[in-house]
Amino acid sequence: MKDFILPDIGEGIVECELMEWLVAEGDMIEEDQPVAEVMTDKALVQIPAMYAGKVAKLYYKKGDIAKVHQPLFAMQTADDQSGETEITKPSSVDETTTTESTSKSSRQEDFILPDIGEGIVECELVEWLVSEGEWVSEDQPVAEVMTDKALVQIPAKHDGVVTNLYYAKGDIAKVHTPLFAQTIEVQGEQTDKSSSSQVKVKPQAQNSAAPESTTLPHTTTGKALASPAVRRLAREQDINIHQVPGSGKKGRVMKEDIAAFVSNDKTVTKQSSGKATPVSGGTRTEAIRGVKAAMARQMMNSVSTIPHFTVSDEIDMGNLIAARNQLKAQFEQQDIKLSFMPFIIKALSLALSEFPIINAQVNDDCSELTYFDDHNIGMAVDSKIGLLVPNIKSVQNLSLLEVAREVNRLIDQARAGRLGSSDLKGGTISISNVGVIGGTVATPVINKPEAAIVALGKIQKLPRFDQNEQVIAANIMHISWSGDHRIIDGATMVRFSNLWKSYLENPLSMFTLLK
Repeated sequence: MKDFILPDIGEGIVECELMEWLVAEGDMIEEDQPVAEVMTDKALVQIPAMYAGKVAKLYYKKGDIAKVHQPLFAMQTADDQSGETEITKPSSVDETTTTESTSKSSRQEDFILPDIGEGIVECELVEWLVSEGEWVSEDQPVAEVMTDKALVQIPAKHDGVVTNLYYAKGDIAKVHTPLFAQTIEVQGEQTDKSSSSQVKVKPQAQNSAAPESTTLPHTTTGKALASPAVRRLAREQDINIHQVPGSGKKGRVMKEDIAAFVSNDKTVTKQSSGKATPVSGGTRTEAIRGVKAAMARQMMNSVSTIPHFTVSDEIDMGNLIAARNQLKAQFEQQDIKLSFMPFIIKALSLALSEFPIINAQVNDDCSELTYFDDHNIGMAVDSKIGLLVPNIKSVQNLSLLEVAREVNRLIDQARAGRLGSSDLKGGTISISNVGVIGGTVATPVINKPEAAIVALGKIQKLPRFDQNEQVIAANIMHISWSGDHRIIDGATMVRFSNLWKSYLENPLSMFTLLK
């Protein structure tokens, strides 16, 4: 018997009203057949069956409030053995509407990988944070998975013992399919948390891309105690953390243990071989997945469908450097780090107000042009999982302080791989800051369907002539615009860039227009 878990049915939606059952208990249903109609605060949604089988129990009645990630109904499939698994109702259902057997102390349940982002149907299993036989608590992180947008931690839904891990590290897991199996406590007797016995279960049929073996190989017995950060460090250095002796409490593996393990491994290798053996002629092939795959598709689509043209200039940052130095202390009092980016973003928004065509987007067949009132300005961030472009929403309505706060938040979230999908969607124009990693000049590729992007180089102290034709040391930043030549002509782009440049070179003129 399998519980059908109500999946995510919209961003931010945690519950819905059961409007109508489209099946009855005892009905035979087919895969993808509509089973129920539910109403969220946004729309009426039909819920389809994930498998073919017989409806065994409906956990809600018409008008009840159903919870996302809770059982909606139970069904018997062809793989089920009759009578082996009891049906349990979700905790939110009233006792008067459903009865159940509590004679068993535990039950086996598959954890169904939920929707982890709009349009995402699969993800890469980056790291298991638990092992088979391990006790986990509700909301404890169980796995780290990578989508084409971010690194996401998957938490456990219940207390219990992990019995089967259905994927190995590096496998592609499908949304709405089992990720792992767990023995869960039910009303009645308590399960011994110290027990490490494993319950053998038959995993559900996997997609053809899933591995033949559904359990992870273990090189050592027991579970390595370590934080996610330490596990990530081990993974980055291609170390099996189970082989690292832990020096922390109860054998917990610390960062220092990873460093010592690497150092010792290099020493052993050198001693065993006598001298380092040169390696040449080898190759290594790896799959392009996650954020890197998404970027590859996006850039290919952009350059093959948008006629790019580039306009370059240089900006004297001297006055802006002085303005930033004057404001830094005020911002630090509110725990906000003030970089040049908030000034650049706010000046860009002011310029977009005068040149709305730069903030517009054209459809694929170039028959319609859409202008956006909101200036949703994106900034490329070189995160540990690849290039991400989160955007600050409605910059035209934000103060410089609010923009700075959002810049700090998005950079921190991007570098941790924890950006929400809403932060990555809806951009209208982008900034690529190659200067932060030492770049001086770049020709950026437009982030389709946007119409323009600017690349910022590093600030360099260079000789320039002043108004008296005297050579002075100036703080120069090179900038390069790429524009969609279907809707933006060169003269318009230059005028727009000049206005933006004027705000940055004369911050007082910008401050008079700021909120």
